[in-house]
Order: sequence, then structure tokens, then C-alpha cells
Amino acid sequence: MLSVLADRTYRHLFLAQIVALLGTGLATIALGLLAYDLSGERAGLVLGTIFTIKMVAYVGIAPIAGAFAYRWPRRTMLVSLDLVRAAVALCLPFVTEVWQAYILIFVLQSASAAFTPTFQATIPDILPEEDRYTRALSLSRLAYDLENIISPMLAAILLTFVSYHALFFGTVIGFVGSAFLVLSVLLPSPQPTAHRGIYDRTTRGMRIYLATPRLRGLLSLNLAAAAAGAMVLVNTVVLVRADLGLGDAQVAVALGAFGGGSMLAALLLPRLLETRPDRPVMIGGAGMLIASLLALSLMTLMYDALWIPLLVGWFVIGIGYSAVLTPSGRLLKRSAHAEDRPAVYAAQFALSHACWLTTYPLAGWLITVSGPTVAFAALALLAGIGMISGIALWPEESSDSLKHSHNDLRSDHPHVLDGRTHSHPIIIDDYHPHWPSLREADNSAR
Repeated sequence: MLSVLADRTYRHLFLAQIVALLGTGLATIALGLLAYDLSGERAGLVLGTIFTIKMVAYVGIAPIAGAFAYRWPRRTMLVSLDLVRAAVALCLPFVTEVWQAYILIFVLQSASAAFTPTFQATIPDILPEEDRYTRALSLSRLAYDLENIISPMLAAILLTFVSYHALFFGTVIGFVGSAFLVLSVLLPSPQPTAHRGIYDRTTRGMRIYLATPRLRGLLSLNLAAAAAGAMVLVNTVVLVRADLGLGDAQVAVALGAFGGGSMLAALLLPRLLETRPDRPVMIGGAGMLIASLLALSLMTLMYDALWIPLLVGWFVIGIGYSAVLTPSGRLLKRSAHAEDRPAVYAAQFALSHACWLTTYPLAGWLITVSGPTVAFAALALLAGIGMISGIALWPEESSDSLKHSHNDLRSDHPHVLDGRTHSHPIIIDDYHPHWPSLREADNSAR
């Protein structure tokens, strides 16, 4: 897996991702403490609003940013967005009112909503080979998991010497470090594309995404991952502290079990995906999520002491979660031409976070109103809907060549020089605005 780090450009981008993630992790912890300082017992409400603002920015800004990413050199765009994020983080220690925090968080997360899809769309251009790109995706998943472990430890060490305001300066250092690392390499620029109107450009990524069966399946599987992930991220503290009566250390251990399962899957997936298609691996991961949630629901109904089962369940959910999410970059790369990738990655970023925007509040509301048994069961049902929809929307043959006809193109058009009826893997573009149906393929074959 580490062999891809021999590529200097990717190595610098991977390091940029790590330092930016560490900075973001420190900011998340500092924001919780800032919310408590500003609002006391209402800190939960303030934090909930902050996370909602984050998701709204992701869902609303990412498609717009992806639509216009082609206008600027990628390195200039990424560095500029890192500096915007650093400038906002520099302002956060001086916040004295809740509304100031809301505005700054919206600006910060809007910059992240533009940065992340552009960054993700750059990697397949640097590592075009499927096996190397798969290893890069697994490394990226590992970076996210390690950040969940390292950031709290680093924050705990720093807070023994400085106030939480200093954590925001660590965030600034992370974003500035990311900018310097991106600046230290040359990145492929977006390819020139045909002129398109604002509406066409803004909606193109979403239209390609929703017209591609494998990506519609990916969105459904994202819902399954978000249902299980929200149960872990929102309710671990409730299950450990309130239901089991354990302490903060056990909360960290439980989250570490989830991260450990995710890391294990990320380490094993590159070799597994060399011999197995993405679809059964991702559907199998979703099945693990559903089975774990249902098992924990039954256990909460029958037993009081759930500490060990909870750890095992969180570990298995971590494996399934990573199995669903890690291969997604391969599907996106396979489903768009290079010039459309930023827009398609932005669509994935927005739509996947729309799933989280639904499951985050749902997980918290269910456990508060109905208890853990119902919360586990309801989120298992939601994950099951996601998995079944993924199976239905993503036919096994969607990656294969499909026979289809181009009666709308001139006979001398370059795309039909070998005949109006031909066969090749389909990518939604100007020549293929929709996915050929089985009926179209049968008619073409006659």
C-alpha cells in the first residue's frame, strides 16, 4: 500500500491531507469548548447548529464549487482555499458571540466544501492506474481513522499546558502547512472543456451522477453507511456514559474500536479489490452494518451489561463502514471523463453529506425519545433500505460494455465512424446523456 508514496506529488498531497485533518480535529475539540464557554448548558444546541451549518455548506456549496473548478489552476485554487480556512481559524479564538461563530464556521466549511472535492478529483489524474489509485484511497481512509485517534490525544496533551484557544492556532498551522505542501508540487490542470451555461455547469455533476446506475447505487449505500456511522458518532457517549455508567476513557475506547475496524478494512481492501469487483464488497460491507445494528438492538432488549458486545459491534461496524466508503473513489473515477471529475466528485460530496444531514439528527432523536433498542433497530432498517436500493439501482452489468445506437448523430461524426450501433463502457457525457436501457440494447442488437 505504501508504494504509492514513492510518487512525490502524491506523497506531498497525502501529507497535506494529514496535517489539514489534524488541524480540523483540533478545531472540532476547541469548538466544543468554545460553545460551552459562550452558552453553558445550551452548548449542545449551539454545537448542533454548528454541525448543521457545516452540512448545509457542504450540500449547497460543493456542487457550485465543482462546477467552476475548471476555471482556475488546481494548485492555485487549493492553496487559496487553504489560506481562507487558515484565516477563519485565526479569527475563532477572538469570538465573543455565538452568531460570530456561526458566520465563521459557514465560511470555513464553504471553503472546505470547495477544497475537498477538487483535492479528491486531482488524485486519479496523478495516479491513473487502478491498483495504485485503490491504494491511495485506502491510505486516505487510514488518514481519516488515524485523525480520529491522534487529534484527541494531541488536544489532551496541549490542554495540559495551554487554553483551548491555542488549539485554533494549531488548526491555522495545519491549513498553512497543507497550503505549503500543495504549493511544493505541480498539479495537472483541468482539461479545456466546451463552453457551457451557468445552469448546465452547476448541475452537470449532479446529472451525471444521478444518471449513472453504479453511482445511484453508491448513493444508496452511502445512506447505509451514514445510518450506522451516525449511531456510532452521535450515540457512543450516551450508550457508554448514561446507559453503562462508564467514564470518558471508555468513550474513547469505544470510538477507538470503531476506528480500529475501519483501519483494518482499509488495510485489507486493496488486495481484496484486486480479485473482487467493487459491488459485492460494498454490498457485503452494508450487510455487516445491518447485522451489527440488529444484533445490538436484540442485545439491548435482553441484557443490561453491553460493554464487550458494544465494542465488538462497533469494531464490525467500522469494517463494514470502510468497506462501503473506501471503493467509492474508484466508482467516481470510472463514471466520469477527466474534465467532469471535479463536478462529479462535488456531487458525491454534497449527496453523501445530505445523507448525514438526515441521519445525524435522527440518531440523536431516536435514542432520546425511544431508547437504544429502537434506535439500533430503526437505523438498521434505514441501512437495510439503503442496501436493498443499492442492489436494485446498481445492476451487475453496469460496468460492462453496452450495445447502443446513436441515431441523433451524423453518420460522419467521429463517435460513430465504426457505425451508429456499437458497444463500449458507458460514461454519461454529451454523446450519452442517459444510460441505455435493456430494451435499447436489445433493439440495437437486432
